[in-house]
Amino acid sequence: MLRLLLVLIFVLIYLILGIPVLFVEWLIGRSRPDGASDLRQLRMVQWAFRVILFLSGTKLTVIGEEHVPKDAPVLYIANHRSYFDIIITYARCPRLTGYVSKQSMKKVPLLSIWMKRLHCLFINREDTREALKTILAGIDNIKNGISMCIFPEGTRNKSDEMLPFKEGSFKMAEKTGCAIIPIAITNSAEIFENHLPFIRSANVIVEYGEPIWPRELKAAGGKKTGVACQEAILAMLNSHNAS
Repeated sequence: MLRLLLVLIFVLIYLILGIPVLFVEWLIGRSRPDGASDLRQLRMVQWAFRVILFLSGTKLTVIGEEHVPKDAPVLYIANHRSYFDIIITYARCPRLTGYVSKQSMKKVPLLSIWMKRLHCLFINREDTREALKTILAGIDNIKNGISMCIFPEGTRNKSDEMLPFKEGSFKMAEKTGCAIIPIAITNSAEIFENHLPFIRSANVIVEYGEPIWPRELKAAGGKKTGVACQEAILAMLNSHNAS
């Protein structure tokens, strides 16, 4: 219970004290629209996420991070078992990145403000038209040099079997031509979800796969993008479980 309390106290203090800083950065960003303010905000959040991982006792083994381009936006896609998946992956993004989150997160006080400032988007999967608007906004972000991350299972998965990937999740890469970086996250549910309400120390493996190019898949007349990406992630997960 101590780990949970420490994490909750830190998050609350950070969100409250961070609002004045966020406001100042917003003012700077308006007067100097060069993206530097957005990048500083990203680094602040990444620092906070690293503190949360430290307080939770999470130990990371990172594989294949060299596959992530540093000079171009990408679409990250990953399996999703834990709330900590966002914290783990976002803490390692080398460039400005927005996440696609469920619509309900838009109602969370303070946190939603930070998310909006960091180009995160909120998707309503129950409304096809609204979901399409979110995907189109993600396409615009990538065209403007901002990477995006989405969990294509559509929800946090509570079983060991991955849910089918939603093909609409990949339109952001298909329409912009950016690379897709598959991420396999192993054992993240051991931090929190597998023994609610406690946070426990856990060893988590994060593996970045080689870039997948939707246009190359299409030109080759092969599998759908979602199927190819899910197979890539599943292969990485199986290699972790076998070791």
